[in-house]
Amino acid sequence: MKQNIKRLGILIICLLAILVFYLSYLNVVRGSENVVNPHNRRLQEYESQVRRGTIYDSKGVVLATTGLSGEKNKRVYPRGSETAHILGYISEKYGRAGLESTCDRYLLGLEGADRARNYINRLLGREQLGGDVTLTIDSYLQGLALDLLGKRRGAVVLLDPRTGALLALVSNPVYDPNKLEEIWPQLIQDEDSPLLNRAVQGAYPPGSTFKIVTAAGALAARPDASRQTFNCRGLLEVNGYELEDTAVHGRVDIKKAIAVSCNTTFAQLGLDQGAQNFVTTIKAFGIDQDPGIGLPVRPGTMASPEEIIPTELAGSAIGQGELLVSPLHMALVAAAIANSGDLMKPYLVKTVKDSMGQVLQREEARHWLNVTTPQICGIIKDGMVDAVRSGTATAAGVAGVQVAGKTGSAQNPHGQTHAWFIGFAPADQPRLAVAVLVENAGSGGSVAAPVAGQLISTALNKGY
Repeated sequence: MKQNIKRLGILIICLLAILVFYLSYLNVVRGSENVVNPHNRRLQEYESQVRRGTIYDSKGVVLATTGLSGEKNKRVYPRGSETAHILGYISEKYGRAGLESTCDRYLLGLEGADRARNYINRLLGREQLGGDVTLTIDSYLQGLALDLLGKRRGAVVLLDPRTGALLALVSNPVYDPNKLEEIWPQLIQDEDSPLLNRAVQGAYPPGSTFKIVTAAGALAARPDASRQTFNCRGLLEVNGYELEDTAVHGRVDIKKAIAVSCNTTFAQLGLDQGAQNFVTTIKAFGIDQDPGIGLPVRPGTMASPEEIIPTELAGSAIGQGELLVSPLHMALVAAAIANSGDLMKPYLVKTVKDSMGQVLQREEARHWLNVTTPQICGIIKDGMVDAVRSGTATAAGVAGVQVAGKTGSAQNPHGQTHAWFIGFAPADQPRLAVAVLVENAGSGGSVAAPVAGQLISTALNKGY
């Protein structure tokens, strides 16, 4: 009997120890994370006690700040709809989204010295202050990209391929977060889905822009493919299915096939490398991953290698089939080629400071993936330069600057083709990489390429 009581006592002590350890873990290690969890009902009450920090663009322009509305703090977005999909919103009714949610613990002063400082301020009845966040985004380029899209649905991504810093991340249509409470019913009923961040969560067939990935895989699988020529007759028969081209291109090598966007050549290159190598290349570009920029990113999707029959492989090799990607991922494809196969980790948050100006976090350029070799990138780049110089992407040209690019006109079952362009500039020493998608707009060469060209030109003139 005594032995059983002793065992029970030991069990109770062990359970209490586990409970104390777990509660300590929740409070000490996960404390700030749990406080800012969107499902935490106390978060809104805490929000009313703290003057939330300010969010700036890379040039110091205020993107989000806190003012007073009566006796309550009110979040204000000076740039309105331009940055809505990046910053997100805060609402007592509708929760929070975007970087406002991701950076909550900094903006509410729950990290670093602010955590203790605000505890003391609360005890003394003084105002509690949050920290500030500075982004990599240039609000001028952000606004310009949105203007260039006009009233068309689509997305634009602009980044520095040398560092991964995102300079513009645009989704259209937009909404005004300053009026969220008033317009929410219309937003959730709008067929154009203005709450959807198309730049990172859109799922689109990439069309011919994906031929860059196919070329990288083909050259990795068989290096002598760079010296091979293909005879384009205007169509390619695959297991009884006829894959049509836009023209009869005759004899072409990989560089020319990129420049003129030859479907039959790239379908054949996809078949030659096989499904497993093709999927391996897609994974090497990080297309199936969320790169972790602070916003939820939809990873690209495709059929599994076992399900990729020859007709699916030929279609996917030219950016069709079951393949779906986001504009961010296609901008990263361009960035990888621009940076000689070294893909840098993309990021949005540049610095985080506490309420006293002390730096808590500073993002630096970080390597993410080894995508392919500099030699393969050089071959692909030459084809992309020719595409802008004399091929399908001439509308992306910038006076006095050599631009490398690839257009796409992606078929989709829901209407007219999507217009695509990806590229980088200057081609010899790339400082900018871009992806432009315009939904149901037709030709990438005539619709998406001019948007990219104007954006690149302006960015270069601003010193990027």
